[in-house]
Parts: sequence; C-alpha cells; structure tokens
Amino acid sequence: MRTQRQVVDYTLKRRALIRDVRAGRVGTMDVCDASPYLIRASKFFGDATETPCPICRREPVWQVNYIYGDELRTSAGQARPRAELALLAMDYRAFDVYVVEVCRGCGWNHLVEKYTLGRDGLGDDAEERRSAAD
Repeated sequence: MRTQRQVVDYTLKRRALIRDVRAGRVGTMDVCDASPYLIRASKFFGDATETPCPICRREPVWQVNYIYGDELRTSAGQARPRAELALLAMDYRAFDVYVVEVCRGCGWNHLVEKYTLGRDGLGDDAEERRSAAD
C-alpha cells in the first residue's frame, strides 16, 4: 500500500520461538493458545496463506489484521479484511495495523508485523513530486 510506513517485522522472533518449541524449551500449549475471538476473526476477516502451520503442519495459517488508532474511536481494536485497509487509509490520517497469523487447527498464533497507514503518508510523496517538477 502506498501509505504504509513504520514497518516492524517480527520474523526473527517467530523463528526463535519455533526453534524453542522444536527443541522442547517451550511447550506447544504455551504457543497454541489462540482465543476463540481470534479464530473467529480469521474465519470472517482473515486472509488465507500458503504457509503451513509451523507447529501442527496440517493446516495453513491465516492472517488477521487488527487496527488501532485515536481517530478510529469505536472501530479501534477491530479485525478488518486486508482489502478494506486501503479504503480506511484514505479516510483517516494515521492508524496502526497489527497482522497476526493463526492456525485454526491447533491454535498457533503469533504477531507477524506492525505498520502504520493513513493519509499522513501521502504528504511526503506529494512534496517529493512537487520538488521534482520544479
């Protein structure tokens, strides 16, 4: 998305956790603890991936996008489909998106990434285009 900025990727933390589970330092009950609300959100708002679950390896993981921001008011904390995020980015100045992956089979869940969306990200592009035209 054009306005995506301040991206934080949690891939290294995910790899370390999976390594600890496979080595027996962390139990599967500690990482397969998805709430019923997260699993339900994956059914209605989640995006399917081709990535198999790193714990059970039977089902693909689903990605759920949660939005947070002061301008969102009562919508803050809600799960939204990825396709809707671009529309929201044009309506609000700035809000954070937290992407969580979840396995519907075993309950594995982990924060994948966090980033900011919104109209504030368009200001830099418009100024760069104006200065390039001058």
